[in-house]
Amino acid sequence: MLNFKKYSILAFSLITLSATAQKAKPLFDGKTLTGWKAVAGAAPYKVEDGMIVGTMTKGTPNSFLITEKEYGDFILELDVKLEGETTNSGIQTRSHIKPEGNNGKGLVFGRQVEIDPTPRAWTGGIYDEARRLWLYPLELNPSAKPLYKKNGFNHYRIECIGNETKTWVNGNPVAYVIDTLDKTGFIGLQVHGIGNNLENDGKKVYFKNINIQTEGLKAKAFPKGIYTVNLTPNTLSAYEKSEGYKLLFDGKSNAGWIGAYKTAFPAKGWKIADGIISVEPSGGAESTNGGDIVTRDEYAAFDLSFEFRLTPGANSGVKYFVTLSENNTGSAIGLEYQVLDDVLHPDAKLGRDGNRTLASLYDLITAKKEARFLRPIGSWNNGRVVVYPNNKVEHYLNGVKVLEYTRGSEEFKKLVAISKYKDWKNFGEAPKGHILLQDHGNKVDFRTIKIKTL
Repeated sequence: MLNFKKYSILAFSLITLSATAQKAKPLFDGKTLTGWKAVAGAAPYKVEDGMIVGTMTKGTPNSFLITEKEYGDFILELDVKLEGETTNSGIQTRSHIKPEGNNGKGLVFGRQVEIDPTPRAWTGGIYDEARRLWLYPLELNPSAKPLYKKNGFNHYRIECIGNETKTWVNGNPVAYVIDTLDKTGFIGLQVHGIGNNLENDGKKVYFKNINIQTEGLKAKAFPKGIYTVNLTPNTLSAYEKSEGYKLLFDGKSNAGWIGAYKTAFPAKGWKIADGIISVEPSGGAESTNGGDIVTRDEYAAFDLSFEFRLTPGANSGVKYFVTLSENNTGSAIGLEYQVLDDVLHPDAKLGRDGNRTLASLYDLITAKKEARFLRPIGSWNNGRVVVYPNNKVEHYLNGVKVLEYTRGSEEFKKLVAISKYKDWKNFGEAPKGHILLQDHGNKVDFRTIKIKTL
């Protein structure tokens, strides 16, 4: 006699297994490159032992093996092994190609998940290939740097759901970017150009177990404490809110801000429009038009992020620990994250050893930055200042840490003693203070100003 109960359970199990199996599908069958095509460079890709193997080749730019199909929301998992420790590779997500680019060979652009065996160790970070460059360097999550296993297979999970991209390396969370570009695009496997580094000629990149899920997607939660790069202007994600961030500028009004040494927001000199708060140009003089603006609230230990956009030759700054107790003329006194066009503004040549250049602690400590991490004048750059409860301070530019120091330390006091701030007693050592945006008479735009109390 047929056991209908047993049969029903078995049938349900088979249906459940079938549904589960349909969630993640192979993007590579282990036998052929059907559904893929090589573009941009001349590095060869072939199938060996059930893997896609790319070979680094001298005399060719970055090469990519891309899917013929485009994908929107997906969860992609794969294993990658990269030979050598002086090159890198990457996995393109929602990417595109300009056929006329790269001298007609095609220019691939879009978000790339980095594979980086070098001492920099930014594996799992997010790079915007041939466009905006680094979006999420691992300076933003240094605890993830040791995750990569050199010369072995590493497992990558890439989650692209809605406007969010999250990455995991060997089961551990790494990068979190919320973006406004590219809702769909192809997936690509990179063999990086080796330039003059001929020791990498002939070395290989191995890709295997490439599986993608496009239906029934469920976002995997990140643990607390992962910094988020949110490129949607003047917004906070649910995750950022849960982390304690709040917006200092709502994109619409001057709420929360007043003029320095004033009781209200300046009647002139500042403009709010299109989600941007801007210093109006007035000839380049310091605080002679609208004057500086400061937050109504004061802050002690905090994580402050902001976007800024310079016009050619412009000068401004973001100051912190501004007490307004000095009652001085000109710009209010405080520690300053310099916002400057280093090429065209003369202030970049003043001070000592470049300590008045972009992202420096103005007139005290020079920002150590590389040109390839800068975005052109007229583009949005990301600034960040972190002040820890122990008075350690860090400056970041576009996600890369460019300096650090400790307020009140002997080294700090020695720097103050030979700076323009030497006559201000206990300069920069106040227990708390306002955040300030500087009016230096040049047009500079700000947006997405957010802060978290530490």
